[in-house]
Amino acid sequence: QVQLVESGGGLVQAGDSLRLSCAASGRTFSSNPMGWFRQAPGKEREFVAAKSGSAGITYYAGSVKGRFTISRDNAKNTVDLQMNSVKPEDTAVYYCAAKSSGHIPTTTVVGYDYWGQGTQVTVSS
Repeated sequence: QVQLVESGGGLVQAGDSLRLSCAASGRTFSSNPMGWFRQAPGKEREFVAAKSGSAGITYYAGSVKGRFTISRDNAKNTVDLQMNSVKPEDTAVYYCAAKSSGHIPTTTVVGYDYWGQGTQVTVSS
């Protein structure tokens, strides 16, 4: 059974840094894209960042580009999201996602087959 488990969420102040981690188990995703999405109350789930397994392709949402960095450790089957200079509008539940096949990341919710349970990030002003 495939599981994605996020950790690292919490309450931080605007301008602080936070690092989210996601550990996958049940199969390896070393050759497949993994990514991060977020969902704020009353809003749809939106793309944050994604990274291919080995193709060297990385995508970021415009709202986080330059502040967030996605990284992967294929040996550990993990994907992290380093969040710097966080803003109150970054407040959301953050979800880790993985594609079951293919090598090119996508930015759509429907493009991912496996999801974590989410971790809450709250940024106070």
